[in-house]
Amino acid sequence: MMVDFGLPVGQVAEVLAMAGDYIDLGKIAVGTARLYDLSYLRRKLALYRRHRIRAFIGGQFMEYVYAVHGKPMLERFLSEAKRVGFDVVEISDNCVPLTRRERMAQIRLARRCGLSVFGEVGSKDTKSDSRRLVGQAQDCFEAGAELVLIEAAELIERGRPKMKLINDIRRGLDMAKVLIELPGPWISDVTLSAVEDMKKFLVREFGPDINLANVMPSDIMETEALRVGLGVVGPDLKLNRLPRGA
Repeated sequence: MMVDFGLPVGQVAEVLAMAGDYIDLGKIAVGTARLYDLSYLRRKLALYRRHRIRAFIGGQFMEYVYAVHGKPMLERFLSEAKRVGFDVVEISDNCVPLTRRERMAQIRLARRCGLSVFGEVGSKDTKSDSRRLVGQAQDCFEAGAELVLIEAAELIERGRPKMKLINDIRRGLDMAKVLIELPGPWISDVTLSAVEDMKKFLVREFGPDINLANVMPSDIMETEALRVGLGVVGPDLKLNRLPRGA
């Protein structure tokens, strides 16, 4: 999943022309969708569709609506998202905590409004234990979410992977339906090297087909190179999936 914090349409076109084959999803991050002229937003969404990439609204937009305008405004927000051209919405609680009942109700409401849902679990700040994290993901699936995103910061503590949590996720969830978010510069003290280290760890731990989220547009090609063993770390037989002679 590529994260889009406000790329101009021309830049999106260039990125997708070069790397569209390696992108499945595009997150229109935070509340930026509200800032576009409607015709411009629709041009961007149409461009993603032409490349068979599913664009969706980042979850913090819905969190904002819920926190500022309350539950009665959610259906209007979701119906408007559908009207302007979105088919998918993310439902998260990064900033506005949700109870189990609230999370599942919001997912079901979005489904009734004709939208697919990606649920997000985990926090950038408050660490969750494995039972809570897996349980929240299972709640998302039970309510009708198609995919679940997991905050990458949950998987690392003091620079080291939390292997018990990682193994619990692997046992408790279908990893084909899970995306693991990469940290980024929007989190204090996150360096470029920390992002790269996380990518390398995830590919080695889960294999080259691990679903990665929040990849920056400029990193798409480098990330795909890492997956196939052509990255800056050099060849790695455990990662390489290129056919012979490629």
